[in-house]
Amino acid sequence: MGLNYIWDLLVQAQESGIHKRDVTFLPAKVYSPYMELSLEDLNAVAGEQVEVEVNPFYRFSDVFRDLLNINLMEDEEIRHTLFDILIHFLAELDFMQGMNKREYHIRFVLRDLEAGAFGERVKERIGLFERDEREWIACAILRMYDTGETLNLLRSTVSRIFRRSTIYVNSEEKDEMLFYIGQKKTELAGRKLELLMELFLPVRYRTEVYWDCHVGIIDAADTMIQDRIAMY
Repeated sequence: MGLNYIWDLLVQAQESGIHKRDVTFLPAKVYSPYMELSLEDLNAVAGEQVEVEVNPFYRFSDVFRDLLNINLMEDEEIRHTLFDILIHFLAELDFMQGMNKREYHIRFVLRDLEAGAFGERVKERIGLFERDEREWIACAILRMYDTGETLNLLRSTVSRIFRRSTIYVNSEEKDEMLFYIGQKKTELAGRKLELLMELFLPVRYRTEVYWDCHVGIIDAADTMIQDRIAMY
């Protein structure tokens, strides 16, 4: 799906690690009347300066028709600088109008995670997660504040990030959690799981982690495959 609006482009820039200050908007000289942006993809990487042409009359004709009047030939550099500032401001308004109170709170939590308010190790490792995964974690933290619940939040968050995982909780005989992740262990996956435990695991619980071999369970054929049974 191509980029249609200025906020589309800033979202993709953010996901690519490009700061919005490195994006410069220019009034397009040739443009489609049915599109705000003409590019299909943001072909740039972090640290690069990006210039993007915008159809200023797609949504904001009332704002720009005088500033970009074709009969006005003077002060072009100043007018283009003002255009860039105004388009950035309008993109921010797009963001604000699309966010509710909960989404604001999620962003506050994300800011705290990335700033080190949850500890230096969390600050270092939160960047290992994809953007959607970071938002799931922030949302779970907000629920933890609201409900005081941690075990179910740990289970649901791990399950969303490791799609083939299963978590068993033994709270009757001893406080213990068994994690079956369902994939080969990698350094990245291991560090992600450690961070989730640091955020949500109650301190009294001990854990066992099984990556690609499940503990054998009688009458569960999928867990009783020879040479793939983990010892418990």
